[in-house]
Amino acid sequence: MALPSAVRLLPEVADALAEGRPVVALESTIIAHGMPYPQNVETARRVEGLIRAGGAVPATIAVVDGAIQVGLDADLLERLGTADTVAKLSRRDLPMAIATKRLGATTVATTMIGASLAGISIFVTGGIGGVHRGAEQSFDISADLTELSRTNVGVVCAGAKSILDLPKTLETLETLGVPVIGYQTDRFPPFYARTSDLPVDHRAESAAEIAAILAAKWALGLDGGAVIANPAPAETALPADEIETYIAQAIAEARAQGVRGKAETPFLLKRITELTGGRSLAANIALVENNAHLGAAIAVALAGRRAFG
Repeated sequence: MALPSAVRLLPEVADALAEGRPVVALESTIIAHGMPYPQNVETARRVEGLIRAGGAVPATIAVVDGAIQVGLDADLLERLGTADTVAKLSRRDLPMAIATKRLGATTVATTMIGASLAGISIFVTGGIGGVHRGAEQSFDISADLTELSRTNVGVVCAGAKSILDLPKTLETLETLGVPVIGYQTDRFPPFYARTSDLPVDHRAESAAEIAAILAAKWALGLDGGAVIANPAPAETALPADEIETYIAQAIAEARAQGVRGKAETPFLLKRITELTGGRSLAANIALVENNAHLGAAIAVALAGRRAFG
């Protein structure tokens, strides 16, 4: 597959893709905007290590020096985690960031774009974006949802971020034709907590079953990704009622301070970390690592299906 000129692969990633070996994409917004330093860089390195241990090659994606960089070396990871002026890039921002050679961190939507352009089918993140609370007035809906409807990448996540309107997020995914697959769960996980009262479309018991669903979807020409919802680990997950109290407080503070748009999610995540005394950050780190285990297993299963036809 010929790569666009604005896509650049780390040699390790290029070699794996050329040989048909499993590769797992990772976002960079979680490094630049989702966690404080040094936990952000430490988590990124640990997650990459977990994916390697699971038999796949990690490919963290960012926009660097006028290109979508698929796979980051240690120096670039550190740069993303410490720089003060890293742009948060969604689909609409990519052309400007590439043309102006601005350093940018990719959201779920732009990581999916970069993964698809490179030929990567599985992407691991913490939680997807979705319909924000109060969207009936603000119309604030993440571009992640429309990207999921058009780009053929399976997204392994702990559901959608708890700060969102989860029922409306699931309704939107249904309208867009995006399957929501619960990994060993019948209920949609709400990021920090393990479970909710919201059902998923299908429960899958294994990585191989998820790989088979994705393969069947794309073989039918049904463009778009899938949400692979993996509940947060029990030992670090927070009680749903407790985290909801902190979310409500953080949202009220954001409204009072006029925090909106791209700045809202980083503000809320940081404030919730403060309100929980760091427990939400520990939960975030643990669920990303948990997703890395599952994402690597699915990528290995998909690569095996392709190798044997």
